[in-house]
Amino acid sequence: MRGAGAGLLLGPLASPPLRAATEPLRLSMGSPMPQGHPATTCLAAALDAIRAESDGRIDITLYPDSQLGSELSMQSQLRSGAIAFSLTSASSLQTLAPIAGIPGVAYAFSGYVPLWDALDRGPLSERIRDALKGFGLRAFRIVDNGFRDVITSVRPIATPADLRGLKIRVPPSPLLTSLFRALGASPTTINLAETYTALQTRVADGMENSLPQIEATRVYEVQTYLSRTGHSWDGLWILAHGRTWDALPADARALIGRHFDDAVERQRQAFVQMNTQSEARLRAKGLVVNAPDQAPFRAALAASGYYTEWKGRFGPQVWNALEHHTGPLGA
Repeated sequence: MRGAGAGLLLGPLASPPLRAATEPLRLSMGSPMPQGHPATTCLAAALDAIRAESDGRIDITLYPDSQLGSELSMQSQLRSGAIAFSLTSASSLQTLAPIAGIPGVAYAFSGYVPLWDALDRGPLSERIRDALKGFGLRAFRIVDNGFRDVITSVRPIATPADLRGLKIRVPPSPLLTSLFRALGASPTTINLAETYTALQTRVADGMENSLPQIEATRVYEVQTYLSRTGHSWDGLWILAHGRTWDALPADARALIGRHFDDAVERQRQAFVQMNTQSEARLRAKGLVVNAPDQAPFRAALAASGYYTEWKGRFGPQVWNALEHHTGPLGA
């Protein structure tokens, strides 16, 4: 039995510039997220629903776990149109459109209510989307990859001093690199798919990420200490190659967009539930867990000039848009 939108797709999908109706529209989507991450499972379900509702005429294949390369490689593929869609972290997008990384400013958001208010609507969200549009990308909603913590093999992180000299894996994010350098660590960019081996062989002493990501990558097998620093938030934008997206018929765009929105809602709910349960599961796997006071970390960053630097780099208008949701930063 056809879904409600399938009949609408028969005519438009046969018209230029798309293929004849006898051929399905085959598109690719890249993602750095592992198979077990809620972003992967919820998006896979959405693509199945799109495929079913269109009677197979829209066939989007998801390639998770960095199968299509690093995030920066997938950005290039998306911008060239080699792939039609991607799931791309805000932190790595900062290297393309600097404003895209602003949700990851250290200790900016106190929780999800101000975060989603900032990123789902309003001037900050509009500025980010417009910046990505300038690079030929169409941004949908952003999925949750959580507030980030530190996991290490050498020592727990109880104070900023414990980070000094620590070789820590970070994504290709200027904000995160700047954050850890300001606290005396030695951040290094390593592809997520290669992080387990890097930690196992001590190329890096630790990594920072959300608890579900720590679980999904299984790095707990080669690390000892989990410190709930909550130093930064990161999410992943669902992006489309702009010209490919604009070439789709309106009803096809509506169908895809509706299921992407539904996937984001399910993912956010699943992520919160998974995050709530993750600490207990990681303790059961042998990790030593501590929850340091965040105030000394914020104070150390303020004293280092971190907030002043990033206010200058983003510009006062963008920074004011951020502080509208977060309150004053670096005071």
